[in-house]
Amino acid sequence: MSWFNRRIALSRSLKAVAALGLSISLAGCFTPLYGSMNGHLSSELQAIAIDPAPELLGHYVVDELITDLNGTGSSPAPKYRLALTTKERVQSALIDTVTRRASAATVVTDINYVLTPAGGGKPITQGTVTSAATYNRSEQRFANIRAARDAEIRNAKVIADQITIRLSTALATRS
Repeated sequence: MSWFNRRIALSRSLKAVAALGLSISLAGCFTPLYGSMNGHLSSELQAIAIDPAPELLGHYVVDELITDLNGTGSSPAPKYRLALTTKERVQSALIDTVTRRASAATVVTDINYVLTPAGGGKPITQGTVTSAATYNRSEQRFANIRAARDAEIRNAKVIADQITIRLSTALATRS
């Protein structure tokens, strides 16, 4: 092996050792979201009482949130209240030029959420979450209704996941 090849091999091994050392030194700096320092985040999420939301879309979102926040089935005393307001719209972007009917539509869902202490007071966190799901339309009326409902359900799952992450972040960083 020539001197030049040994130098390249040594350089590569030093880089590997440096990368390994850096990754080991940074391993303790990151905390998983659901593994907070005190291990209390899951109990904090279970203590969120969700107010009923209007309409069928609100029911889907509340149902998904109940599963995401407290999938254990336990019912601890509520420390927080989560209020939701829903807004939904349907957009048709694609029109068939022969039949003059929309061949696809998009259900856009906006949810405003506010997390407050159960006893009332200043909101801990609040915001708006948006999701959009596209579905195909056909000439059959029932198929269109069912496809739109499936799009609502997909939106509800995405929105519940986003709200859960935002609530988890707010409660984990709360001092």
